[in-house]
Amino acid sequence: MREGIHPAYGPVVFRDRAANHAFLTRSTLTSEKTVEWEDGTTYPVVDVEISNVSHPFYTGNARVLDTAGRVERFERRYGKRS
Repeated sequence: MREGIHPAYGPVVFRDRAANHAFLTRSTLTSEKTVEWEDGTTYPVVDVEISNVSHPFYTGNARVLDTAGRVERFERRYGKRS
């Protein structure tokens, strides 16, 4: 790999403000804001709007679409093909 062309890759805390949840990972993102983590070390923090803790797909609150009803309504409206 060429030197000097890659962004810095280091530890960052991502904080989900909606669910009051945070996790430590490595990323190229940086931030001026910092937070003291559970191990006593200060890391840059990036606030996110949604994560796996608050996303409807992962929490089980996702809506299930009635695709069978849509097909039947389409067939009633436009007729079945033979």
